[in-house]
Amino acid sequence: MGSFHLKLPFLRILFLTFATAGLFLDSEARHHKHMFKRHKHHKHDYPSISLPPSPQPDDPADAPTSSVRSGVFDVRSFGAVGDGFTDDTEAFKEAWDAACSCSDSESAVLHAPLGYTFMIQSTIFTGPCQTDLIFQVDGSVVPPDGPDSWPKNISKHQWLVFYRVEGMSLQGGGRIDGRGEKWWDLPCKPHKGVNGTTMPGPCDSPIAIRFFESSNLTVKGLRIQNSPQFHFRFDDCHNVHIESIHVTAPALSPNTDGIHIENTNNVEIYNSFISNGDDCISIGSGCYDVDIRNMTCGPGHGISIGSLGNHNSRACVHNVTVRDSLIRLSSNGVRIKTWQGGSGSVSGVTFDNIRMDEVRNPIIIDQFYCLGKGCSNQTSAVVVTDILYSNLKGTYDVRSPPMHFACSDAVPCSNITLADIELLPSVGEMVLDPFCWNAYGNLESLTIPPVSCLLEGVPPQPLLASGIDQC
Repeated sequence: MGSFHLKLPFLRILFLTFATAGLFLDSEARHHKHMFKRHKHHKHDYPSISLPPSPQPDDPADAPTSSVRSGVFDVRSFGAVGDGFTDDTEAFKEAWDAACSCSDSESAVLHAPLGYTFMIQSTIFTGPCQTDLIFQVDGSVVPPDGPDSWPKNISKHQWLVFYRVEGMSLQGGGRIDGRGEKWWDLPCKPHKGVNGTTMPGPCDSPIAIRFFESSNLTVKGLRIQNSPQFHFRFDDCHNVHIESIHVTAPALSPNTDGIHIENTNNVEIYNSFISNGDDCISIGSGCYDVDIRNMTCGPGHGISIGSLGNHNSRACVHNVTVRDSLIRLSSNGVRIKTWQGGSGSVSGVTFDNIRMDEVRNPIIIDQFYCLGKGCSNQTSAVVVTDILYSNLKGTYDVRSPPMHFACSDAVPCSNITLADIELLPSVGEMVLDPFCWNAYGNLESLTIPPVSCLLEGVPPQPLLASGIDQC
């Protein structure tokens, strides 16, 4: 491939014109009809609970000993102290059991009130419940402080788990603090060894909040910070609505993905802020009908589909839309990453109206994903096809090409479409060439920088069909 470098000062003028014009589409475009059909029974309009703020008690003994009203189960009524040190686990479990078994109201409310900090051990809250349940966090919730403080007989892989619940809302104006710093400092973490290597030792940091085999879920309004590992994880769930959450962790905190979904469908993630040490949102195998809008991501690793196909596994992801969002100061913008040797496919993905602000790799497909050295090139791969990049604009870190399409030798990427792309270096005037390897696609409009490395047409059928198990 020939090198194609441009020194175009006028591109700066174009970019400044774009920046002043505003980031997002107009209001009519923001609210247009979803591109995919949603299930009509998806519940995410749970009523807000407007209880009067609980005053900070001078003495924990001043806490009330009865529910505020019928259908509202204040954890203090079940013995929670809320001083940040006393173990309130049993009080939360008893309040959950009472709210879960309540059948005399449209919805039951488990309430952790403002002005208190509740310490909870690793706990599984199990459904199904008799009615829709609202887990209202207006105060603060914390785990034991670091691995040495966790009881030896308690799972260290997860903290707060919601299992087989249906019609639940986790909401409120409170804060969930994972106290992750002592977990990040375990010797097994990547930043502890030389040149990103790890050292021997335990490495079972917990996920902060996990939903498993659950449906019709809402997460709204919460602030969650400093998880030891993933902040939110959804496994085998459907009909999930996440809105107006605020997730933060230091930029170098390892594996602190903001939201991870796996085998989960009909997902909406809207109007939220995530700044952390890993992917803002990561989409694993088995996910489909995912709509992500109005996100602010970064610093972090951007929004990722994958990694997929590890250990020669079959992975399927389709019908994913990411739009109207800002990714800033991140190592990646929008990324698809797969391992060699996998099977299945990623298809029907749209990235639209996304602003990049000093992102190292704004657009990246990596079918050679590998966490170490010595990963062999294999003949099978996860198919990547029908990917649209539209109206992606902003600046990139000049250490890497702004567009990177590294596709499998045996299974090329196909039907990649680029439209209205304007990516300029964050410093200087040298516009770097995009990188393509075995990538087929087309341009719907001129791009900045120009893309001449995409192969035209479709891959040869014998090559495309070799070693593939599509979804």
